[in-house]
Amino acid sequence: MLFLRRATTVLLTVATMSAGATAALGAQRTVGRVPAPCPPCPRDAICEACVRPSASVAIGAQRVSSHVTATLDGRVVRYVIDDRYVNRSGRVAEVDYLLPLPKGAAFENLELSINGEMVAGETMSASRARGIYEEIVRRLRDPALVEWMGHDLLRTRIFPIQPGEEKRVVVRFSAVVQREGDALRLDWPARTIVGARTNDDWFELRYPTGGRGGETLGSAYSPTHNLSETKRNNEVRSVRANDAGRTMTVLVPVRRAASATMALLPYAPRGEDGYALITLSPPAQATRGTPRDLTFIVDVSGSMSGPKIAQARAAGLQFLASLDRSDRFRIIAFSSDVRDFRDGWSPVTPRTIDAAREFINGLRANGGTNISGALDAALGASASRGRLPLVLLLTDGAPTVGETRPEVIARHTADIRGRARVFTFGLGADVNANLLEQLALEGRGTATFLRPNESVERAVGVVAERLTSPVATDVTIKLDDVRLYAIQPQGPIDLFAGQDLVVLARYAGTCDWTTLTIEGRGPDGPLRWTQRVRIPERSTQNAFVARLWAVQRVGWLSAERRRTGGNTELDDELRDLGERHGIPTELTSYLVVEPGMNIAQFSANAPSSVNQSSPTRPRDASVAGGSGAAGRVSDDLRRFEAAKLSSEQREVTTLGDERKDGVSEADRQLKVVGSRSFRADGEGFWTDTRTKTASRTVKIKAYSPAYFALIAQMPDLAPWLAVGDKVRVEGRSVTIEVSPDDGLTTLDAPSLRALVQDWR
Repeated sequence: MLFLRRATTVLLTVATMSAGATAALGAQRTVGRVPAPCPPCPRDAICEACVRPSASVAIGAQRVSSHVTATLDGRVVRYVIDDRYVNRSGRVAEVDYLLPLPKGAAFENLELSINGEMVAGETMSASRARGIYEEIVRRLRDPALVEWMGHDLLRTRIFPIQPGEEKRVVVRFSAVVQREGDALRLDWPARTIVGARTNDDWFELRYPTGGRGGETLGSAYSPTHNLSETKRNNEVRSVRANDAGRTMTVLVPVRRAASATMALLPYAPRGEDGYALITLSPPAQATRGTPRDLTFIVDVSGSMSGPKIAQARAAGLQFLASLDRSDRFRIIAFSSDVRDFRDGWSPVTPRTIDAAREFINGLRANGGTNISGALDAALGASASRGRLPLVLLLTDGAPTVGETRPEVIARHTADIRGRARVFTFGLGADVNANLLEQLALEGRGTATFLRPNESVERAVGVVAERLTSPVATDVTIKLDDVRLYAIQPQGPIDLFAGQDLVVLARYAGTCDWTTLTIEGRGPDGPLRWTQRVRIPERSTQNAFVARLWAVQRVGWLSAERRRTGGNTELDDELRDLGERHGIPTELTSYLVVEPGMNIAQFSANAPSSVNQSSPTRPRDASVAGGSGAAGRVSDDLRRFEAAKLSSEQREVTTLGDERKDGVSEADRQLKVVGSRSFRADGEGFWTDTRTKTASRTVKIKAYSPAYFALIAQMPDLAPWLAVGDKVRVEGRSVTIEVSPDDGLTTLDAPSLRALVQDWR
């Protein structure tokens, strides 16, 4: 077995070649793109053939698919990478295959299979490997390769690929998985792929449901990607993520029978408080959940006529389907008046469910919108001891009957809510988005805003299913010797069976090892779980944690701004987070509106220029203003879209969800890397969006000895300098500007030390 350490790089070269291949090489030489292969290079030497630019980009070899399969076996994960390349040009092509390897990768009988033919590997000294690597970067002028600095690297050239021919590359290797608290952690490094990305790129993790010594493996979670389950039975699970080219982290909880599974991922940038992502999975052994009292409040006012009332009926049926035998339920329909399915609570029996279905199917739309009366009916009764009250409210309008002042309704609801959790669903821009948002936030629930073309029944069903079998209520989290603050979500939290809890927070202080404590209340009394965790003084790993926290924080701040009207301090924090992390907010970026609806047409004062690449999206939220009826329409739509965006941001637990905000990076001219974002400027630079505090700027020429010396001293810079050829990055008291056109090519030791000191 060959164990690759960080000091070793593997360079693979073709070991055998047919006569036809040799002839093709000669033909290719006449094109002047690829020289003939050289014999093995002298030790620690670099020749032109070893580092020549990949011809595949110039003459048409493209990657058409990339499948990564990772199989977890105990504490070892076995990887199979299956890439396919095709030559769509009329000339012979080559692929320069470069693969960064996960930390701690280990090989058993290292093999590279190209259409069934074996390719031999060669190990070399770290100094020679680094020299070749740096020369590759200089010649290819591909800054994305900088992400691989300090990592193991596998390389081979696949040649020739005849016109129309397809080549398949299969690489197999193993790695030992890390332990992160009570979870197994897999990190898959970013890849620079030859050719455009395709829709056939994916990463699949397969793992057994059983563990060792009575342990079981729970549902995999990724803070960086959306995972979809592709297979599940009593013995094995499979989850898949698309876009396998980006750096990926996956946590698989190791669950025990009677205790919860906990993990903490810290991110501690220099010079500021740290960030923490805390996950908690319920015990593997089924526990008795807290029984529930559920109330479904449905709007049947006149505005709900047509397709909306059909969606409301379907949502009610979804609600009934989520009920358990231990539950009790109520259904309240409201228009100008309020009517109950039955007086008091109904048990879940076949007879009551049939009667409830008949009631729901008979709902008809007419009259006004008496939201306050419906909430009084739902929350006025005293809660039963030992049961968790949950209220789901669905409406498409603002209050028009009874109490119509939103602030009074919200205040009164908070007074009578008691222990009830309130979840709201707003359909269309006519709803009072601020009211529904505040009802949910103060009611420790969620607000969901739906455009008319979105499925109401699916949204209600997803939330109702998520609330199944409460395991612990009023959950709180603390760290010994370290202060947690700005915790998202805000306030005590509820934990439900089958759902993992994801909490994001800032922390002040450090501790080599400390105790993470999570407490809550179960059906049989208090619950308490503990886990030893490390809180480092500085850690550049897990940079995605900062962005996840910032997205949720922005969602909460936006709602708070609508509730209070905003203030300078709140607005400054919201604007700073939006600009620093490239997150859309009312103060920093576009808002997405309904397909086919142009806010500008409603506004008498709207600017004439609208984002041509996306005609339904204004360049700034301010275009939603106006006067008269048209202004009111656009203001309602702006508030609806702002509330929808921030409610989705508050629910983000993976960067895969955050990317669904509908605003492309190309539209924003923004690139997000780790905890930082970079915006394109008029000079061709990608500029760090952090506030400039530096007293001096140091210019470094890209791919020069100074460039690599700087990265060697400050590896944190590598992914940020990979943003483009021309980059400006902000340090503590120095701005580093990198360009291939200008800058220092060498740095003496004192200058390098001073630069590092000013950066940190």
